Amino acid sequence: MVMEKKRMDCPSLPPGWKKEEVIRKSGLSAGKSDVYYYSPKGKKFRSKPQLSRYLGNTVDLGCFDFRTGKMMPGKLQKNKQRLRNENLTINKGKPDLNTGLPIRQTASIFKQPVTKVVNHPSNKVKTDLQRATEQPRQLFWEKRLKGLSASDITEEVLRSMELPKGLTSLGPDTSDETLLSAISSALHMSSSPITGQTTSAAEKNPAIWLNTSQPLCKAFIVTDQDIREQEQKVIQARRCLEDALMVDRMARASESSRDSEDKAA
Repeated sequence: MVMEKKRMDCPSLPPGWKKEEVIRKSGLSAGKSDVYYYSPKGKKFRSKPQLSRYLGNTVDLGCFDFRTGKMMPGKLQKNKQRLRNENLTINKGKPDLNTGLPIRQTASIFKQPVTKVVNHPSNKVKTDLQRATEQPRQLFWEKRLKGLSASDITEEVLRSMELPKGLTSLGPDTSDETLLSAISSALHMSSSPITGQTTSAAEKNPAIWLNTSQPLCKAFIVTDQDIREQEQKVIQARRCLEDALMVDRMARASESSRDSEDKAA
């Protein structure tokens, strides 16, 4: 595919940033263009979220238009107004909770009120609290997590964690990566203990005996040794993070001093 590239300075971003517009010359998408941004170090950015993660709090990109490379405060106001209108529309769609007396619809031209009976001594109302609070769940929804992976700001896929030997997947087509995502989701969304599928019948026919509040794995027990090993891993990870933050802080200080020297020169 033949393309025409135009690279220019972007005054809306810090000095040294370049904007590149690539115009497609052939194919079904001829005439369309793709926009990229390059940092002073030559790093390429393909989207506004990626650019925002890299710049952090140094630049406010709330009203930055990625395609034109300009700050457009009017666009931010339009987005706020659109969200406000959507909220009003949602509020209008709420059910009517008015407890006023209903009006009987008869052939008479006069509106005739009727009496609404909401309680009667002979009425017996049974309430199942478990059914009232429990939401329906889709079986084997964890399969939708298959193929998904996390990446850093450079869009490089992060290395997956290794599951302990005591965790064994259960159910159709469940890999270790899917099981790890399911356990992470359960720990994040559920307030009850995570024990796995405690009934042995779930191994024979998980479609019938599956406990949807637990991840797709066999029952497991966390020992004191497992907890101590995990504590050591957390301590080691915190030390690595502390070292990385220290290196980043020193690099920023060095870069800031170089910029000051360049300005003074």
